[in-house]
Amino acid sequence: MCGILGLIATPWQEDARAALDRIASRGPDAQHLFAAQGACLGNTRLAVIDPAGGGQPMHSADGRYVLVHNGEIYNFRELRAELEALGATFTSRSDSEVLLQGYAHWGDALPARLDGMFAFAVWDTRERVLFAARDRLGVKPFFYSTHAGLAFASTLSSFYALRGFPLRLDYEALRDYLGFQVCLAPSSFLADVRQLPPACRLRWREAGNQLEVTRYWEIPSPSDRAIPREDMVAQMDAALRESVRRQLVADVPLGAFLSGGIDSGLMVHYMAQAGGPPPETFTMAFAEAGFDETPFAQMVAQAYGCRHHVLQAPSIDGAAFANSIQALDQPLADPAYVMTSALSALTRKHVTVAISGDGGDELFAGYERFADEAAQHPAHLGQGAARRLVEGGALPGALLRRTLHGEELLHYRHVELGPWSAGRKSLERYLAPDALAQAQPQRSLALWRSLAGEMDTASLMRADLWTYLSENCLAKADRASMAHGLEVRVPMLGNPVLDVVLGLPAAAHYDASGGKALLRLLAARHLPEAAWKRKKHGFSVPLLELFNGAWREAAEAVLQRCETIAPFLRADAVRAQWRSALQGRGSRRLAFTFVVLLLWLERHQLQC
Repeated sequence: MCGILGLIATPWQEDARAALDRIASRGPDAQHLFAAQGACLGNTRLAVIDPAGGGQPMHSADGRYVLVHNGEIYNFRELRAELEALGATFTSRSDSEVLLQGYAHWGDALPARLDGMFAFAVWDTRERVLFAARDRLGVKPFFYSTHAGLAFASTLSSFYALRGFPLRLDYEALRDYLGFQVCLAPSSFLADVRQLPPACRLRWREAGNQLEVTRYWEIPSPSDRAIPREDMVAQMDAALRESVRRQLVADVPLGAFLSGGIDSGLMVHYMAQAGGPPPETFTMAFAEAGFDETPFAQMVAQAYGCRHHVLQAPSIDGAAFANSIQALDQPLADPAYVMTSALSALTRKHVTVAISGDGGDELFAGYERFADEAAQHPAHLGQGAARRLVEGGALPGALLRRTLHGEELLHYRHVELGPWSAGRKSLERYLAPDALAQAQPQRSLALWRSLAGEMDTASLMRADLWTYLSENCLAKADRASMAHGLEVRVPMLGNPVLDVVLGLPAAAHYDASGGKALLRLLAARHLPEAAWKRKKHGFSVPLLELFNGAWREAAEAVLQRCETIAPFLRADAVRAQWRSALQGRGSRRLAFTFVVLLLWLERHQLQC
């Protein structure tokens, strides 16, 4: 696991070291730069596989190719055997060298062969071409800019160190952030920086500053083929076992997050099945009884003889909360980020790599919203007329939701703010006119809507993979863990699992008890009954208590500076929304979204 950087034909070569320092926590073991003929590639390394021999930037034997790589390739041994059969010779045991040799032999076809979490770049010194790729679901990030030459980095943080780089706010990213709590690839909060989307590869040629981005993998359509449930469970059992087995490769201490739910519990089960010493597991204990899952995690740990650590959730005061948010490379308003960061910091004291159960809800229909199909909400008589009256001001805006149906109603439910001109979820209510025009509210959540199609269960599940999963869940885990030099792996999203589960019909994930049927059946086979026969419990944060307690002073202080920090917001409306949330009436999630944005903008003073 590493941080990567590239500056090619840019005016910022002298800032390379400062830009690399901005991502030092991603690779605390070493920092190295390669610079020659107007190209500079950098790497901050967290040494996990072949610590002695996998240093970067890595050069091919003939000097033509230079590689920087962030992530892990889980099938690198099989690929190495293929390459050796083709005549390749290796000088290390690292997966990075397999990428380097693989690109030399297979070129653009390499990413489709990979099972892993990765963002890597290869510089061809002869042709002066940069090739880069990101994993299927975007576990690892990759940001780039062609504003002046080519600049790329693991996160936005490095771009702030480039003197004279334009730090202009991207209003479309702001729009999706206010609606969805994150901005969606390919946008970033900087107008001159893009995110390489998941499952995409990039080719940039210095001559003419030519850029091409293509997709190398598509989310497969579900099959309508009838498969006996016992066969599906057996396939999933084998796929998860294989994915976990592949992801246990490491030359450093490795453990697992264990929340007490079935996703992380199954990860521990398959880790124990793989052999070796008992897994080392980590649970965060919360003082608030309604948020603490310690007893269930301990039950699973005891069943598998784990070396279990119960880490006490730290008391995160307003200053610590603000610092955590301001350290982000761009705003991310998932309340669980702060606690995930704290868990990562404590876990890193014991291990370098942690296995996580992330992805289970998205792949296996763990959210109730997936069953809420557009077809269940047909238009009713009079809705069109009522909507016109609401939008014209003749009826209260609070009635807008009742005038919506079908796909638009699901869109409304999916966001905190959107393109409606009335009602509590109106983006117009909070953005100044100029900002609203630049945000193009009619394109609100366009990526999600395009992936969701007709918004049936199968499409809604697919839409979350490249939106909520990649840009919220995985970004949260990546930023929180890498801030402390901890590598987090997600076997639920390994190729063996994706190749099986994404082809299943949506109905396969449901039974009389609701969604996640296949994982519940696996859990019933492998985990203690009390761990799976209970209500779903996410990694929740008591926002209302924190708003009225430890975080209130910091939040209200930054809200009072709203006009100065974010002149594009309607400050009075933002503060009114906060007061409503404090009283338990307004959306706490939206209030948190504004507070995070203001805290972050105060540290990162963008041109608005």
